Amino acid sequence: MHELSGGCHCGNIVVHLRLNHTPDSYSPRACDCGFCRKHGAAYLSDAQGALAIQITDQRESATYRQGSGAAECLICRKCGVLIGALYRDGEKLYATVNVKIIDAGAHFAAEQPVSPHKLSAAEKIQRWQQLWFREVEVVS
Repeated sequence: MHELSGGCHCGNIVVHLRLNHTPDSYSPRACDCGFCRKHGAAYLSDAQGALAIQITDQRESATYRQGSGAAECLICRKCGVLIGALYRDGEKLYATVNVKIIDAGAHFAAEQPVSPHKLSAAEKIQRWQQLWFREVEVVS
């Protein structure tokens, strides 16, 4: 396992990732929707890895639903950084992380453009369940 960490600018939200492969074997997905483009986001996930999200002050975190509204974008209210996205299926939580928040030193393969707005809501959910972290813990 390869461990990485990162977080928002102010440190209110910190992430710890465990990846099955070396970081340079992952091609972050650069979503072409308006919200993600405006945040410069590109997403990393590993369905066989794990993600822990630690939020120091829950009141200073926010979620924003856009597109189909099925996923929640996690944002730090204090500094405005987009952390990633979460999808809840009953008790099961899936997540992906914006690679721009990963601490310096991790090198990834080239970003790959993706167009989720071309998928139906059901196709998006199926894709998330296949690609996103399945072992996700959020601690406040």
